[in-house]
Amino acid sequence: MKKLYLIRHAKSDWSNPSLDDFDRPLNKRGKNNAPFMGNILHKKGICPDLIVSSPAYRARTTATKIAKKVRYHEEIIFNEYLYEASLKTMLEILNFIDDSYDSVFIIGHNPALNLLAFYLIDFNDNIPTTGIIEIEFSCNSWREAKKSNAKFVSFEYPKKNY
Repeated sequence: MKKLYLIRHAKSDWSNPSLDDFDRPLNKRGKNNAPFMGNILHKKGICPDLIVSSPAYRARTTATKIAKKVRYHEEIIFNEYLYEASLKTMLEILNFIDDSYDSVFIIGHNPALNLLAFYLIDFNDNIPTTGIIEIEFSCNSWREAKKSNAKFVSFEYPKKNY
């Protein structure tokens, strides 16, 4: 079995219009919500074998804060293709994960995360910032991870847990 956690980056700061979208930091709420959601995962006993994140500043910061709270001590992989990814790209990233990893966090952006969740598990809700969708695949290889063996497990987000 493989477990996938789709995690949308925490709330970003739009106050500096001269910053490129890629370089936007987290705002105060985002800086609080990322570790808060990391604690939720930790309390459930969840620590991934691998974290793959968009390299955009808000996603990198979210990944780092969550990794610290779940006590993930391995290297976070920053994949440039997660920034502005299409559904096809998301599926390719998923299917090319090394099979030695059974539990993976992918930290990225909408609409890509919503598209992937809808495709795999018919998930129709919007994934809010710092929202987390847990999906289980009844297979032993990420190359076999697909809609027919995907199962929705949980949906967590900050407002649900405050």
